[in-house]
Amino acid sequence: MERAKVLDPANSRKWFDDLAIKNFSGGLLEITCSDAEAAGFLQDNCTKSFTLAAQQITGYLVSIKFSVDGKTEKGKLSSTNQTDPRLHPDYTFDNFVVGPCNRLAHASCIAVSKSLGTTYNPLFIHGNAGMGKTHLLHGICRETRSNFPKAKIQFLSCEEFVNRFISAIEAGSLAEFKNLYRTVDLLIIDDVQFLREREQSQEEFFHTFNALYDNRRQIVLSADSSPGEISSLPERLTSRFKCGLVARIDEPTYETRVAIVQKKARLRGMKISDEVAEHIAGIVKTNIRELEGALTMLYAMAGASGEEINLDTAKKSLGDRETTDKNITITDIIKVVTAYYDVRPADLQSKKRSQSITMPRQICMYLARSLTSHSLEEIGGHLGGRDHTTVMHACSKIGELQQTNDKIQSQLTELAKRITK
Repeated sequence: MERAKVLDPANSRKWFDDLAIKNFSGGLLEITCSDAEAAGFLQDNCTKSFTLAAQQITGYLVSIKFSVDGKTEKGKLSSTNQTDPRLHPDYTFDNFVVGPCNRLAHASCIAVSKSLGTTYNPLFIHGNAGMGKTHLLHGICRETRSNFPKAKIQFLSCEEFVNRFISAIEAGSLAEFKNLYRTVDLLIIDDVQFLREREQSQEEFFHTFNALYDNRRQIVLSADSSPGEISSLPERLTSRFKCGLVARIDEPTYETRVAIVQKKARLRGMKISDEVAEHIAGIVKTNIRELEGALTMLYAMAGASGEEINLDTAKKSLGDRETTDKNITITDIIKVVTAYYDVRPADLQSKKRSQSITMPRQICMYLARSLTSHSLEEIGGHLGGRDHTTVMHACSKIGELQQTNDKIQSQLTELAKRITK
């Protein structure tokens, strides 16, 4: 398990120490986990790293199977049962660090999970990418399962809702689709801002919302901005989004960031001192995903060099506070990003949509949002006069990729170091 941790520091967790090898025969290595959520996390995020680790240790081609109490999870975890949402093992209320920036959102999520459809309905949580919205949504699901074991729960992204709706139209199964989403006890939609400019999906969601609300079924929504700031949404939808409780999550304060770093380090089984946690919180001031990225870099570099994790290691890995606090401009960011990806500044400001241009452009927007105090409109203006919704979409997309794609996370960390040095 230690070899897998070294190969995949971003997904390494303390509970990996509790994994056990049940069987190894015929080139198949079976690893047992404590529960289905752990097995799901491993299958989704760690199959490649565990396979590579096993092959390096044995010298043979090896495949990996994760199971719970000896029962393989492959079939169960790929089930098409859409009323059983897959939850992240880290995303619990106990693991959520509460501070002035998120106290209302956290308290309202706990209240909703104890009293479906009666306390705050709908509950609308909004904030920039990487602030912990999805963590809270998973916490609601988990707590609701505990409080109401028979409750029917649907938890999916807005993009997934739209795609399933389109598939239902193509398959002629709209009646089944409507029955699935209009009869649940709890409907959670993440990133509801992606409903914009999708008129047919907006119409379907409007009727789904009304059916649930009229029957006192709980609705929880999240977005990167408040209901009134989501462009291209009809007033009848935004007014419904605002009729319950709207809770904003702001950027974490310094004290909250220190607590988050300490909590995330414990989840990964990392031993860091208070001064290391304070150093990370001092140089990363934007969001939780950036804090996790800093921890991943520190873990990886310390593991590669064999050095102890201390303040000196943190400064060498992440830079020093004085260099990070310099006045960074959008021009600085564009200069570094274009050099790194070998594109021209004019390409980023053009209307070109090829992947080789779109990705660096979106990364510029994300870094500008993270490392400067410029508004969304100002960032968009520097990159071809794009509007604030385009910038929000870019920040959300890159933030999600950073969470799930090690290559993107590594590139963002390297770019941030070059920009702030």
